[in-house]
Amino acid sequence: MKNILATIVGFIVASITVYIFETLIGHSLFPLPEGGNPMDMEWIKNNMDQIPMGSKIFVVIAHFAGIVVGMLVAAMISKKSLVPSYIVGALMLAATMFNIVMLPKELWFTLSDGLFAIAGFLLGRQLGKNQI
Repeated sequence: MKNILATIVGFIVASITVYIFETLIGHSLFPLPEGGNPMDMEWIKNNMDQIPMGSKIFVVIAHFAGIVVGMLVAAMISKKSLVPSYIVGALMLAATMFNIVMLPKELWFTLSDGLFAIAGFLLGRQLGKNQI
């Protein structure tokens, strides 16, 4: 039961972390163009070139941080198993890869988002191991 709770809480914390970095910080510092709606995938697909560079960088940071923090929290709650951390990390990696595939991006954005997500998984695993 504790591992199920660890997985759920870890995933929620990971999602909130992504939201904080991507939306609250990134969109505050680097606002989208007038009429831009970050929740409208069609708008994003059609206007990717108008999204500020800083906002894109915060997306990469958000995906990295979300994976690391979510995996760490899952391990801290479980205290006995890394399975909840791996589940959280895998779900967040899948969400990042889905984002990469669904939205047309510049090559630097695609590569950095994917590589930083993988690095986040590896760092989250190491931090999680330290909690067990």
